[in-house]
Amino acid sequence: MDSWLRFNSQSQAKERVIRAAQYACTLLGYTLHKGGAGAQLSQTVSQLEAQLSLTRKLLRLGNSVEAVEAAKRAIHLSDGVLRLCLTISHLNRAMYFACDNVLWAGKMGLISKLDQQKWSQRSFKYYLFALILNLTRDVYELHLLMEREAHNRAAKSPPSRDPSPTLIAPDLSSPSSPAVAASLALPYLTAWLHRRLHLLATVLHSNPPLLLDLMKNTCDIFIPLDRLGMYPTGKGFVGACGLASSIFSILTLLHPWLKLKP
Repeated sequence: MDSWLRFNSQSQAKERVIRAAQYACTLLGYTLHKGGAGAQLSQTVSQLEAQLSLTRKLLRLGNSVEAVEAAKRAIHLSDGVLRLCLTISHLNRAMYFACDNVLWAGKMGLISKLDQQKWSQRSFKYYLFALILNLTRDVYELHLLMEREAHNRAAKSPPSRDPSPTLIAPDLSSPSSPAVAASLALPYLTAWLHRRLHLLATVLHSNPPLLLDLMKNTCDIFIPLDRLGMYPTGKGFVGACGLASSIFSILTLLHPWLKLKP
């Protein structure tokens, strides 16, 4: 109950719930279209999706200021990579929200003769760049945690008393030497890849905030890629990705410890 009260008291939670509903309508509209539903029903779902999108834009008024303040905080981080990624990401989010506010004003008739397609494309470009920086931050933190885990494992494992077996160098003059080298290297490569995958799974399992943020940003990035025409995936896939990322965001609001910091 405490989690729900905290969730309901945050204005951001309302936007996330409406976002989830919007992309659920996108997915539903695609499903109805593929299923051969009536035009009237599909139009009703499409209109509901448009109204939810407009409501989200209203709730995001003023978010640019919050994004700029977040950039001011991020610029003081001690880690140079995190400082660069987060600061520029927050600034791009500020520009994205500003473009979104202009679009809202245009849709409400407050700005006449607004080129909505141009401003929409501009906002998605800022959104895409912010997501790329967020994913870069996630990969960087994942790399640091994997290196730390590997170091801890090496420190805990007892040193081997048996000397490591050495590979006999193949005769390079022999025409079959590339095949011999490949056959010798393949087991070691397979073992190395297995260790890295196991290390990756261990790190992600022990760091739910990083895993959640990585999945959320991965789902989100397909939305601007599709809208900008860089990697078209279709309304159904975009709706599924938007719904999934919205659910991940709602989880971080319900359980603040799942939010990746800083």
